[in-house]
Amino acid sequence: MAKDLVHPYMPNSVPAIKKEMLAELGVKSIKEIYESIIPKDLLYKKRLDLPEAIRSESELKKHVMGLLNENITTEEYTSFLGAGCYKHQIPAICDELNARGEFLTAYCGDTYSDHGKMQAIFEYASMLGEMLDVDVVSYTMYDAGQAVTSALSTALRVKEAAGRPKNKVLVPATMDPEIYSQACEYLRHKATIVKVAYDRETGLMDLRDLKKKLKGRDVAAVFYENPSYLGFFETNASLIAKLAHERDALAIARPEVAALGIMESPANLGADILCGDIQPLGMHIQFGGGQSGFMACRQDIKLVEQFPTYMYGITKTANKGEFGWGRAMNQRCSHGSRENAKEYFGTETGLWGITAGIYLASMGPQGMYELGETIIQNQAYLKKILNNVPGVKAGVFTTGGFQEVLVNFDKTGKTAREINKALLKAKIFGGKSMKEAFPELGESALYCVSELTTEEDMENLAMALKKIVGVC
Repeated sequence: MAKDLVHPYMPNSVPAIKKEMLAELGVKSIKEIYESIIPKDLLYKKRLDLPEAIRSESELKKHVMGLLNENITTEEYTSFLGAGCYKHQIPAICDELNARGEFLTAYCGDTYSDHGKMQAIFEYASMLGEMLDVDVVSYTMYDAGQAVTSALSTALRVKEAAGRPKNKVLVPATMDPEIYSQACEYLRHKATIVKVAYDRETGLMDLRDLKKKLKGRDVAAVFYENPSYLGFFETNASLIAKLAHERDALAIARPEVAALGIMESPANLGADILCGDIQPLGMHIQFGGGQSGFMACRQDIKLVEQFPTYMYGITKTANKGEFGWGRAMNQRCSHGSRENAKEYFGTETGLWGITAGIYLASMGPQGMYELGETIIQNQAYLKKILNNVPGVKAGVFTTGGFQEVLVNFDKTGKTAREINKALLKAKIFGGKSMKEAFPELGESALYCVSELTTEEDMENLAMALKKIVGVC
């Protein structure tokens, strides 16, 4: 790139202005600044292998579209891939309203003073709170990974604030491996994360192993997913919470929001903190984007004080019958007090909170019930039809489940990856291979359905699998 290039998207890139800024700092080049703070052995000495600047919007659009067109989307192929990001029907009103300028472009300054946006976020939190049957729902977070790790960190702070500091959290061995990895990294200076074994027949958390690992009274929290990452319902949820409470530990649950229309909220089964992802509530699959998380709890000040995110509340105004909206207990978060905040968090997912609120308002309780009912019926049918494929076992665990089906291919003589590669020829995205994360499950993959999965989709998958394993 030419040294005198004035970049159209970078302020102060005019050479004369850069020269003036460097003179004010008392240096001749930016390189001097880097060399003064970065150890020489860490400095990269060669030229970065970066493409030349694209100087016009039309060229940039052509370049980006060329990259995007190399992908194959779920609009072109039938997808049975879930494992944390799901394709759902999005009501048109979600895209229509979240694209409006007052929502789409309103960022930091407006989130502090825009009462319309504050009300929209408050309404989202209220509706999600109603579905979770809790009083307090946080502002949106990056994704389920941040929600889970922050919930675990919150439990550690709660125990420390109570004068009973603890340094361990327990999680199921069936936990989402990506979120488990995040949690290990996030808490590595705060606590040890210990896995609790699971029953190989049912998939449920092994309560004997849980009791054993709770004995030392050094556990701050017991975490579980319901339904599990591997698809089954954790029917021992209330017992898990009971055992945790007996040992002065909090119970933290990650529910699947798409299932809450047909299942009991973990809050009513003893969970102290709920956390998870709201992607199913109106967000498209977006090549890594479109994710957002939540934390929630009952009206317990000991818990709420340790939440790291914004809280949006409603209050009466001087005019009778009129209300205002604003942030509550702002001193807890990094925007209220950087140095004394519980954790750092950003404001980048507020738009998804508004989108989720629009989705919940359009669906209503009956819509959420029908969503869950359709998905659980599709899951049962997928399990049934795949079990008719020779060598294939669909539903490895005996416990009933939701959305995901664990499918084993050991008796086909083929690996899950080989089967996925072959399925692409039939324009089908297969399930996520579990070989690396759960080697004890053999050649298994996690197949997912949603309310959009049709009977024809599932029958086409079964027929394609029969051809791949050589029976038709």
